[in-house]
Amino acid sequence: MDRLMMMAVFARVASNGSFAEAARHFRISPAAATKHVQMLEEWLGARLLNRTTRRVNLTEAGAEFYARCVPILEEVNDLRHGVSSIQDQAKGTLRINAPMTFGVTYLMPVIDSFLRDHPEVQVDLTLNEMIVDIIEEGVDLAIRIGRLKDSSLIARRLAPCRFALCAAPSYLAAREAPLRPADLSQHACLDYAYRQSQSNWTFQGPDGEESVRVQPRIIVNNSLMLREAALRGLGVILSPTFVVGPEIASGTLVPLMPDYTPTEAGIYAVYPQARYLPLKVRLFVDRLVSHFAGEPAWDRWQAEPPQQRNVA
Repeated sequence: MDRLMMMAVFARVASNGSFAEAARHFRISPAAATKHVQMLEEWLGARLLNRTTRRVNLTEAGAEFYARCVPILEEVNDLRHGVSSIQDQAKGTLRINAPMTFGVTYLMPVIDSFLRDHPEVQVDLTLNEMIVDIIEEGVDLAIRIGRLKDSSLIARRLAPCRFALCAAPSYLAAREAPLRPADLSQHACLDYAYRQSQSNWTFQGPDGEESVRVQPRIIVNNSLMLREAALRGLGVILSPTFVVGPEIASGTLVPLMPDYTPTEAGIYAVYPQARYLPLKVRLFVDRLVSHFAGEPAWDRWQAEPPQQRNVA
């Protein structure tokens, strides 16, 4: 039997002098209450109560144990209520992990509004490009981008992650733009180091899915640096539109291969599967879902006819 339960039943019997009252309090049978105390006595190797048909009295050992176990039970009860308050109130530290570029560009407005609404929450945000084990790292919530693998984690989709194949006008001025995936073998390509497909660029075209394995001129583990390389005319980039959408809208990068659409992925809030998920995590996930609902702002350029874009 659970030793804390044994102690709690014993303390109730000792304070009220009744097994029947202890049984009613814990919603167990009188026989079960008696069994709890007997098992506690066997574990301690000492008799705690003298029982008669009318009364229950503490032995000397019982009085000593009662005096020591009551503060322990009170401490456990305080601990339980403290943990429950964390679960039921938005307070404490919210540990978040997110990809560097997405986090720097898009997360702070969400965090700002959330902290203003929940002043007892503190945020510990870690930004990196590699996927971390959120269980091992003690992370409450992670932002993941891509096509998720099966796992025990819970994932809520926040937004689509579309990709754009593009290059700077200065790069295209010196060579013919690619029209189909096979043409990319003749171009300088700039690739992301942690791409799930490892330099295999996949598109949906008139004849279905087509993939091409590129030979990158530059491989970078940061999307912002990769975008900078493209802006300098160093090559063709296949990048999430949340990275290059504003540059395409302004004309500093030009979308390529209009008949081919890069394979889409998703942006997700991922957190451990738990029966008692802290309220701060639930509320922050809901805030993320609300903030990114609808068509992403970074994809608005796609609704504009090409002739209306400010192409340099």
